[in-house]
Amino acid sequence: MAMHCDQCQESIHGTGCTARGVCGKDEMTAKLQDVLVYAAEGLALTAEQLPHPISRGVGQLISESLFVTVTNTNFDEDAIVQQIRKTLAMRDELKATLALPPLHDAAVWSGSTREDFLAKAPSAGIDSLAENEDLRSLKSLVLYGIKGLAAYTDHAAVLGYHDDDIYAFYVKGLAALTKELGAGELTELVLETGGAAVKAMALLDKANTETYGHPEITMVNTGVGTRPGILISGHDLRDMDELLKQTEESGVDVYTHCEMLPAHSYPAFKHYPHFIGNYGGSWWLQDREFDSFNGPILMTTNCIVPVREAYRHRMFTTGMAGYPGLKHIPARLEGEEKDFSAIIELAKTCQPPKELEDGKIVGGFAHNQVVALADKVVEAVKSGAIKRFVVMAGCDGRHASRTYYTQVAEALPAGTVILTAGCAKYRYNKLPLGDIDGIPRILDAGQCNDSYSLAVIALKLKELFGLQDINDLPISFDIAWYEQKAVTVLLALLFLGVKGIRLGPTLPEFLTPGVAAVLVERFGIMPIGKVQADVEAMMAGV
Repeated sequence: MAMHCDQCQESIHGTGCTARGVCGKDEMTAKLQDVLVYAAEGLALTAEQLPHPISRGVGQLISESLFVTVTNTNFDEDAIVQQIRKTLAMRDELKATLALPPLHDAAVWSGSTREDFLAKAPSAGIDSLAENEDLRSLKSLVLYGIKGLAAYTDHAAVLGYHDDDIYAFYVKGLAALTKELGAGELTELVLETGGAAVKAMALLDKANTETYGHPEITMVNTGVGTRPGILISGHDLRDMDELLKQTEESGVDVYTHCEMLPAHSYPAFKHYPHFIGNYGGSWWLQDREFDSFNGPILMTTNCIVPVREAYRHRMFTTGMAGYPGLKHIPARLEGEEKDFSAIIELAKTCQPPKELEDGKIVGGFAHNQVVALADKVVEAVKSGAIKRFVVMAGCDGRHASRTYYTQVAEALPAGTVILTAGCAKYRYNKLPLGDIDGIPRILDAGQCNDSYSLAVIALKLKELFGLQDINDLPISFDIAWYEQKAVTVLLALLFLGVKGIRLGPTLPEFLTPGVAAVLVERFGIMPIGKVQADVEAMMAGV
């Protein structure tokens, strides 16, 4: 088998991509990413033997290495090779302080060239984790959960926020992937991954809100201005902050795309008159929307699709994102900002964006804002005006089956409120669903990592209603997943005790029937079904 990648929802035939990824990565890129994960496992195995916790530098390096391997993040083989070398160098630096070397191959193998790394690929892929398919499935769940965890932790680290307990869990979790553990031990490790995920999302929420303020209810423009623009996509708010500062008085406007839409709700960005609005929709539409934008595009994190020639010369990457042939904005030096001057100068030579639509989207319903409305929400529930909350957070994707989420939003009775976060919102956030006593029927908490806000809201409602169990609330979970960060959010919800989650458009293919049965029995996870049947079941609390 040339490659085997089953970490996203769209992999071919539901059995994994084996020749070329649906995401666009080829066999070589896939193998190098496998080796990078393997190198991170070796670093963890070495760190496990240290007489003291790992340094933050080691923790950040693991975050960055795993983030590189998240779906649609980095397709640049040279960048991946460089990250493997950095990870091996850190491993060997730690190893030099130990009296005895670790015994597992991942912690002792040596290599420095691309050929060395590719030679290691057959023993580094997901199929090498365990011979037993159920044990391999559980290890996959842990690994993909840790990958998403690493992305969230890296976002927080960019803003100077760290949690040493999360870094310590990297060591435990990655080292465990190389060991012969039983189903019981691995199941508990899955839940521990969920616990670390809660910490990571809480850390990132703190980093974002202490740096840029708590999101506020905001009407976001979807039209365009008359000046040239820069389109920023991904998730990195610090990149957004620095780009807005550097484009002041430049004659260039700034627009958000996909998961950067929630940036408009942060108070720190509201005073920029050249921060025009949101352009386009979900990540998978970028191949046509980037063409019509006319100006430069900055990809700050994951969600890159194969780049078309029509806009290749206008597209830049930064951070952990990468794509062969694109210009990459280097990391900021200590105490300095990134230099976006090349993007700004190019923008000045471009035509204004072509208008795709002209309207408004309301956002800013993160936990602080919704808690401020708590009395109004509680009264609406008690009066019967709000009959149920439906959490429809998560990811969007290309499959036609995802129209399910649009149809569910349209079919939900008028007394329901949709709580959302992540790019899944683009399936219904422009529907005219109205409000309930002034409360919009779609409450958008923000990016995928802001799914934490939805958990905080649910826990606050549990407290206000004097309930003992979060599952006693009039709330249902109908979650869409696509990649590893969604796996992390799912594990966080399981750790918090949420049961009865509907998951779609398909269950993860890396879940064997045996592991899926355990999740069903222990947590009540179920696949999505027919729209009307699911709506009726959710309204009945099933």
